[in-house]
Amino acid sequence: MTYNLFISHSWAYSDAYSKLTELLSNAPYFNFKNYSVPKDDPIHNAPNDYQLRAAIKNQMQHASCVLILAGVYATYSKWINIEIQLAQEMGKKIIAIQPWAAQRTSQVVKNAADEIVGWNTSSIVNAIRGY
Repeated sequence: MTYNLFISHSWAYSDAYSKLTELLSNAPYFNFKNYSVPKDDPIHNAPNDYQLRAAIKNQMQHASCVLILAGVYATYSKWINIEIQLAQEMGKKIIAIQPWAAQRTSQVVKNAADEIVGWNTSSIVNAIRGY
């Protein structure tokens, strides 16, 4: 089975996103399609917030669940908060991933999450398989 995922992330913190996609790619017996908005996607050049929001919604509609890195920066990210809102509007399950060894995490993300997991392959994959 292939899992359709939307991984919410901030390009200012793209290291964590890259590590997460690598972790999922290396997970045994786990296949996924990434519907996230890549850094070089033309969506980033949308002429206004309305069109960018619509483009993100279009990407997210294919996902079975939404993964959100729960770093404290997420609390202050306009677009991550919009992605949370879109996921909730579409009835997508939200899985919050607490960054490895993080002292502080985003309460906004954790409050929105259907499930909160730690930064390890089996926890993340098991949460995705649960949806």
